[in-house]
Order: sequence, then structure tokens, then C-alpha cells
Amino acid sequence: MRIIDLLKPESISLNASPKSKSEAIDMLVDLQVNGGCISDKDEYKKGIIAREEHGSTAVGEGIAIPHAKNKGVKSPSLAAMTVPEGVDYEALDDEPSNLLFMIAAPEDGGDIHLDVLAKLMTILMDEDFRAKLLEAKDKSEFLKIIDDMETEKYPEETSDAPKSAETSDGAIKVLAVTACPTGIAHTYMAAEALEKAGKKLGISIKVETNGSGGAKNILTKKEIEECDGIIVAADKTVEMGRFDGKKVIKTKVSDGIKIPEELINRIESGDAPVYHHAGAKNESDSSDNESFGRKLYKHLMNGVSNMLPFTVAGGIFIAIAFLIDTIAGAPQDGNFGSHIAAAAFFKKMGDFTFSFMVPILGGYIAMSIADRPGFLVGMVGGYLASTGSTFANVSGGIPSGFLGALLAGFAGGFLMLGIEKLCDRMPKALNGIKPVLIYPLAGLGIISVIMCAVNPFMGMINTGLSNLLEGMGGSSKIVLGCILGAMMSIDMGGPFNKAAYVFGTAAIASGSYDIMAAVMIGGMVPPIAIALSTTFFKNRWTEEERKNGLVNYIMGLSFITEGAIPYAASDPLRVIPSCAIGAATAGGLSMAFGCTLMAPHGGIFVIAVVGNWALYLLSLTIGSIVGMLLLALLKKKKS
Repeated sequence: MRIIDLLKPESISLNASPKSKSEAIDMLVDLQVNGGCISDKDEYKKGIIAREEHGSTAVGEGIAIPHAKNKGVKSPSLAAMTVPEGVDYEALDDEPSNLLFMIAAPEDGGDIHLDVLAKLMTILMDEDFRAKLLEAKDKSEFLKIIDDMETEKYPEETSDAPKSAETSDGAIKVLAVTACPTGIAHTYMAAEALEKAGKKLGISIKVETNGSGGAKNILTKKEIEECDGIIVAADKTVEMGRFDGKKVIKTKVSDGIKIPEELINRIESGDAPVYHHAGAKNESDSSDNESFGRKLYKHLMNGVSNMLPFTVAGGIFIAIAFLIDTIAGAPQDGNFGSHIAAAAFFKKMGDFTFSFMVPILGGYIAMSIADRPGFLVGMVGGYLASTGSTFANVSGGIPSGFLGALLAGFAGGFLMLGIEKLCDRMPKALNGIKPVLIYPLAGLGIISVIMCAVNPFMGMINTGLSNLLEGMGGSSKIVLGCILGAMMSIDMGGPFNKAAYVFGTAAIASGSYDIMAAVMIGGMVPPIAIALSTTFFKNRWTEEERKNGLVNYIMGLSFITEGAIPYAASDPLRVIPSCAIGAATAGGLSMAFGCTLMAPHGGIFVIAVVGNWALYLLSLTIGSIVGMLLLALLKKKKS
């Protein structure tokens, strides 16, 4: 469906002057109602507001695209408004928005709103196009500008002309795939940048977008065979097997936006490695332009990110079980958490969920390394780590836990790469049975031998670490709490933060609840410290920072450390040390007071299952105030 088909003259307002974001939303909603496609204005507006609460739909460059899909919409439609003076729509670049489009999609309308959103994001990346819209003298001219741009950009919707310019022999020289985690803005911004760069360089290019509505403009087998090379600008997994044997540049989606000409020129100059799918030696690794350590970290994070939902959900269920038994006055003996029937239900469900953590960690690490053939090997290796199976006792012995799962994931993944390479020498007639028979059998046999051989040693290491933690005296645990708290704050969601968090969740699984308490409080301090500073030391912050600082109270209390990232990014040398010292103070005090936490997430919302909760809140308060005071001391006053 074309953009121009959804936008009626009565749904357009030129040269408007809303004073605030809320007023702009009201005006756009009224324009939608004028178009006759809204059946319930209040319901539709609720959807718009709910979407904005997840994050502003102002993407920067003066563009805002609020959207909602709900039962208050009769049929898909658009509303548009130009605001020459701009309005503060809480854009990502902190600049006012002057070009606003509002999308309405019916509840049963599929993903049409995502398709329209994708098209809008693509054509609005053109600066000249935006300027023409802002200068439009009337609604007819406004619509014609969009019609002309859409016809130029999407000729296949109005004629049989191909989307991408081809060479005289019909071949497209450069192909590309763009994808970002959310699949909306950056996916299409990178696609547009690459297409514009190709047009400027006179090089034919076709871009496949892996957006939230699915892959669009999909590359064909013939195009892949005939092209000079492929650019994969993606921050999430895309299908790579089809590019086997072609020159491929793998990079971040942001590079597709920032350096599209450089990427295209690298393909055309031959400066791109040949990609061999699933196991060729070094070629696939070299295409990433990343260090080996960076690759290992990405594989580890793939396992951790897939494991965390099991950790969080299972941990909170177990915490609820403890809470029910505590309220009922049940004895805190070996069956604590299972005395009351309701508590026993939550405890058992939590234990079941926890049992998946270690296999999932191993499985997804191996899958990140070797794709689908690695998944079985990593999963089984992780399960064997959780049971502690050995040659002497296949049924299970001393579990090697998370350490064993890490070994199983990495060993299993690289093992499968080796097996696949060996199998490349087999007759082509056997290709069909490789993934369903040869890979699983060979991988299962070898990982079983490896884990049964190393489990006794890994189990000893795992037990030794647990005993070390349990045997730590007061001063040692305080130091550990300080270190973990600081790690949660140093990179706010990065490698140090994730390492500390995984350590805390592993400690929960082994029954060391004080470590998780120090980890969570360390992650809560940075946003709260910043929020306090913007409240009590206003002259250290800009007006925009002060306004957004209030949100960090909620972020911090919810254990969302990432709320502090924008402030740390703008002034890292002052913000990060202040927050890290405050977080270290809170983590050390939590350990000193003997606070415990049975849930791996939740912030203030799981305070009921925090041991010594009053002292835990005191630790949080002191750490946050320390961070606030350091920020006030280090940051310069704003004029």
C-alpha cells in the first residue's frame, strides 16, 4: 500500500505551532479523526500514549512518527503536520521535531503500520525531500511532493520498473542486507544510505531489509550468484548460508548509515574476504574485522542473553515461594519454600525453570559459533555439566555448573566447525544427511566423551569456588561487594556489568544470596545518583538533562542501569567514576549488613524477598548519595 493512499487532505496541517509534545499528539489525533478512519478517538489515543511510554517515536533529524495499532481504528490511515518552529518531542538527538506523521492501523490489519513506517523512514532520510515538505504552500503541493518521491523510490508499485538500477547485462553489482535489533529505524536508514551511495557512485545496488515486519526486497539466488559482493550491515543474526563462496563484508548497521560509500568501494575494489558458511578456516572470522576476543565475547553474550529469561523468571518464582512460606510462618528448614501448597507450586516451577539455565547457556554459545549444528552439542554438553556425569557415574556426580556449560558451549561450537570441515570431503550425495544424521551423531559422541572426562575436574573447581565464597570472612565479602557493585556501574550494561550479573545469578543457583544482593544494588545506584543530582544540583546539568533525570528514579528503582548511559556518554570522565564509587559503596554496605536477595531481578519490586530489607534500602540510599555528591563535586556548573 502506498503512503499517498493513506493520507487525505483533511488529515494534513501545515505550519502548525503546538507548544508541547502532548499538544502535538492531540492535534494529530484530531487530524486522524478528520480523516474518518478512527472509530474510537479515546481508544486510539490511548494506543499512541502507550507507545510513547516505551520511548519517544521522534527519531531525530526533525522527524517524529507516532503510531498505534488498536481496536479504535477502522481502517489504516495517516495524518501529517509541519511545525516550522519545531516542537520538543523528546527526540533521540535532543533537537525539536518539525515534521510529524501519525500512523493508525486496525487491530486486525496485520503489519501494515510497520510497512508504512518502514517506507516513511526510508524516504524521510532524504534531506531535500524533508525541506520540500516543510516549504509546501498548500496541502495539494504537500501530497504531490510525497507522490513524486514515492514514485521515484518505489517504482515497482506504480510500474514494472525494477527497484534497483542494473548494469547493461542485467546484473546488480552490489547486494546488501541491513538489520537492527528492533527492526525499524536503523534497518531502513542504513538501506537508504547504501542505496543513495550506490546511486552517487554509479554502482547498481539492491538492499534487503530484515525489519520487524519480516524480510523485504529479498535477494534472489540469481542476484547472489551474479553480484560482485555482499554487504551485511546488521546487529542481529541474518541468514548467511546463501552467501557461501561470495565476497562478504560483515559490519555494524551503524556503518551502513555512516560509511556506505566506503563499504561499496571495498566490494568493488575486491577488498572483501570470501565467506565460507559453517566452518571454513578463518575466512568467516576475518570478514567481521573483529578481534578473536571480541568474537568470544559475542558468543558468550549470545548464551547469556538467551539464558537470562530462565534465570529471571525461575528466580522470581522461587522468591515468591519463599515469600509465601515466610508470610505463613513456616519454619526456615531444609524444606523452606515448600511447606505451603501454593509455595511448593511456585518453588517446583522455579526449580524446573532453573534446570534449563545451564543447558541453554551451553546450547546458545555453541549455536552462535557453529549455527544450528552446534545447538545440540552445546545443549547436551550443558546438561551433562548440570548433572556432573562422568565415566564412572554416568547418572551424575558433582555438577560442574556454569563453568562446565561455558566449556561445553565453546568446545562444542568449535568442535562442530571442525566436524563440518572434515565432512566437506565427503561425497556430495551425502550432503542431505549431514545435518540430520552425521553432524548430530558425531557431535553427540564427542561432546559426551569430553564432558565425562572434564566434569570431575570442573566439578572440583566449581565446588572450590562455592566453598571459597561461603568461607569468606566479613572483610573479604565487603571487598567482594565493592568490586561487584563497581563492575555493575563501570560500563552500565557492557561486559563488566554482564560478568558481575552472571556471577550473581550463578551464586543464586548455588545458594549464595548475598552476592546477588550486592550485584543488584550496584546496578540500581547509577540512575538514582544521577536523578538525585539533577534534582538537588540543578546547575550541573542542562535543562534537557534535568527534565529526563526524573525518569532515572524509576529506572534505578527498577534495576535498569542503562538509564544512566546518556549521562555517562556525554561526560564519561566525571559521571562513570562518581557512579562506580557510589555503587561500590552500596555493594560493600550490602555485604557488611548481611543483606540477601533470592530473585535475580526486579529492583524495588522484589524488596519483600530481600533479607535485612531495611538495611538494604539504607545501603542503596547511602550509595546513591555518595554518587550524587561526587557528581556535584566533579561536574562543572552550567551557565
